[in-house]
Amino acid sequence: MFHSSPRPSSCSRGFTLVESLVALTVMMIVLSAIGRLGASSLRAGRYVEGHLADIENVQQILAVLPGRNDLANGAATGELAGRRWRLDVAPFSAEFVDPHAPTRWAPETIVLTVQGPGGVPLRFDMVRLVKTGAK
Repeated sequence: MFHSSPRPSSCSRGFTLVESLVALTVMMIVLSAIGRLGASSLRAGRYVEGHLADIENVQQILAVLPGRNDLANGAATGELAGRRWRLDVAPFSAEFVDPHAPTRWAPETIVLTVQGPGGVPLRFDMVRLVKTGAK
């Protein structure tokens, strides 16, 4: 009356300890890769946020610059929103521009350098046309 049940085959017994450790190792590798990707995205987001703040600051500085005819050659410095800036204005010089030619407009080089709290300076080079006395 005592009947023994048939023993299950070795294929259907479950996972061995080695198989479980391999599965856990693979999961840890996958999760660490996901974590590194998240950290990289966070760093990139912080960089973009700081860069956008610098660009907004530059736009504010450019908005308060004097008009075309009032901007004199030379340098000006200041600070806005915790960021130092320097503005250099000089006549534009290039081989294809004759500084002695009679013209109503003359190009000027404007260089705006902004240094944020992080210490990395941003430099913006522009060319602006100003009226001259020649007709």
